[in-house]
Amino acid sequence: MKVTILSVGKVRQSFVKEGEAEYLKRLKGAFPIELVELGCEAPESMGAEAVREREAVEVLKKLEVFDFVIVLDERGEEFSSQEFCRFMEKRMTSGKRSIAFVIGGAYGFSEKVRQRADSVLSLSTLTFPHQVTRLLLVEQIYRAHTMMKGISYHK
Repeated sequence: MKVTILSVGKVRQSFVKEGEAEYLKRLKGAFPIELVELGCEAPESMGAEAVREREAVEVLKKLEVFDFVIVLDERGEEFSSQEFCRFMEKRMTSGKRSIAFVIGGAYGFSEKVRQRADSVLSLSTLTFPHQVTRLLLVEQIYRAHTMMKGISYHK
């Protein structure tokens, strides 16, 4: 099963890139995982609703009909790491060809993206920049993988 992480905006911080690279290296050979940056940053003069709609167009263009789509949102379902592991394991054995995690911009998601979602997940009720959210998600995917495989990482 392929895992795709779609995020609005680009990662510029070197510490985020380095962290992601480390976890992606550890996941190499486990399953295909791809990070896709949607460069659809909007000008400051654009209103929140217009920004959400613009981002929705870009997000929806990247999703495949067979993707199991998981939108990350602070109002989504919260999991412990063990629960997230079981959630991922269930998705990976469900017969779906791919999972697509979607990380939105500063104004959240358009209703169009929410309607396309098969699941809404919250990493925390705290608000994080999309770059940090992406790093946290990659780490949690790696953690779930180690738990599924019985690799000593999760304590």
